[in-house]
Amino acid sequence: MLKSLSISNYALIETLEMTPSSSLNMITGETGAGKSIMLGAVGLLLGNRADTKSLFNDSKKCIIEGEFDILNYGLEHYFESEDLDFESQCIIRREIAPSGKSRAFVNDTPVKLEVLKNLGKSLMDIHSQHDTLLLGAGEYQLNLIDAFAQTQAEREQYNQAYKTYRKVNKAFDKLAHEAAELRKEADFNQFQLEELSALSLQEGEQEELENEQEILDNAEEIKAKINENLQLLNGDELAATTLLMQVNQGLQQLGRFSNRFVELKERFESVCIEVNDISATLEDEDSKIEVDFEKLEEIRERLSKIYQLQKKHGLQSVEELMELEKELAEKAFQIDHLDEELERLKNETDQAWQSLLKAGEVLSKKRQKSFKEFAQEITGLLGQLGMENAKIEFSHDRIAPSSNGTDEVEIMFSANKGVKPQAIRQVASGGEFSRLMFAIKYIMADKVALPTLIFDEIDTGISGEVALQMVLMMQQIAENHQVICISHLPQVAAKGDRHYFVYKDNSSDRTISKIRTLDEEERITEIAKMIAGANPSESALKSAMDLLK
Repeated sequence: MLKSLSISNYALIETLEMTPSSSLNMITGETGAGKSIMLGAVGLLLGNRADTKSLFNDSKKCIIEGEFDILNYGLEHYFESEDLDFESQCIIRREIAPSGKSRAFVNDTPVKLEVLKNLGKSLMDIHSQHDTLLLGAGEYQLNLIDAFAQTQAEREQYNQAYKTYRKVNKAFDKLAHEAAELRKEADFNQFQLEELSALSLQEGEQEELENEQEILDNAEEIKAKINENLQLLNGDELAATTLLMQVNQGLQQLGRFSNRFVELKERFESVCIEVNDISATLEDEDSKIEVDFEKLEEIRERLSKIYQLQKKHGLQSVEELMELEKELAEKAFQIDHLDEELERLKNETDQAWQSLLKAGEVLSKKRQKSFKEFAQEITGLLGQLGMENAKIEFSHDRIAPSSNGTDEVEIMFSANKGVKPQAIRQVASGGEFSRLMFAIKYIMADKVALPTLIFDEIDTGISGEVALQMVLMMQQIAENHQVICISHLPQVAAKGDRHYFVYKDNSSDRTISKIRTLDEEERITEIAKMIAGANPSESALKSAMDLLK
């Protein structure tokens, strides 16, 4: 329930405050005084988009704040899901800076506009001309039927089935697309895989082959150099090993004179051992190296194939070729198992589709079951509102499952006897639409459990006894809901528990919209003016008092 509303620097409003009654509130005023401007401000509290053109003073910030009593509205879970502190007295604030930047707050915590919009749906229901247009839309009508038929559980079950079907069907379509693409490339990929597999590549082999090729390419020169060095080491009496042996013997003789020479001899022996080992290794290498043109050709041929594949695939190493071979093998494996996976997903999709149809059938039956009762209730209310010959029917067709179910529903309406009901958007006049919309709001008030209903000139196009009947129904709604009604009819305005008057103040350089609560005397005068104009007669004042009684 709206406890208080304050508006500053918005459109024609410099500052405005109101504390509406918990039951039936009436707002009246001259045309253009700012009644609808207030609704625009309330719309900003409920998440509507802001516009800097609506600033009263474009150098100051616009602030709109509403305090709501939400203790019994079951919103704790929503506050928790949005990480907001829950308080029974909830304060919502919108700020619009001169730069155009808009901010929203719930209990002083900044929130996104979507959060505010979702919260607003649980706080207020505003009837406006836009609602009248919505009444002709199929989805809006379907939501009305769901609210009347109380299909929350069935719709939730359907929504879950719909999400499951969409998920598995999307997975199936994606895999089917991937399968088609893979099959297009399958032959080429298989050729590339066989080409790579035929080489039986080994990690590190390219470097080994290149080293071996280098040796075989220079085998004769390498063997000549080895033999030359072996000759120097072991060849004749002046060979290095012979000379080293002689030095070793000399150091051994010197060792008899001092331990220092013994240490030198031991160090020198290590050198001799290393030289002998090098000589033996050279002899071993010499025995291994052969001038083998056949083997050299084999190595060149294998390296050529490796180089060709690297160039073909834009790769730099054997390891990268091996990784490509692995990827191609995985694709080949996928293709081999695609049919099995596609069949599994196809079965899941078929099962999800059947579950969706079943949930859609349950939801549809409950909706259809409510058509007659809903039509009868609306027709009865329209009769009370002066449309005794009005007739309501529901047109229904089954459609392919969508996010709203498997039903296409349209409310068919006729205001006159003997005239076949047709789609609302084609036949209802302004006054008829207002009464039809009010009858629907009356029925829905308790169904959707909205705390506050705002009617913006819903009495357009009606008068007299019909207007009295409408406001009596408003009073019934107000027994369990807060109602705020913007009206231009005296017989409607007279029935409010609290009466606000919106007016233009032209006392300064600029016109300003203001609002005030009328006391009993002011209320008599205002309603008399609504009856007879700016200068009401005694009879108009008496009529106003009679209406207020």
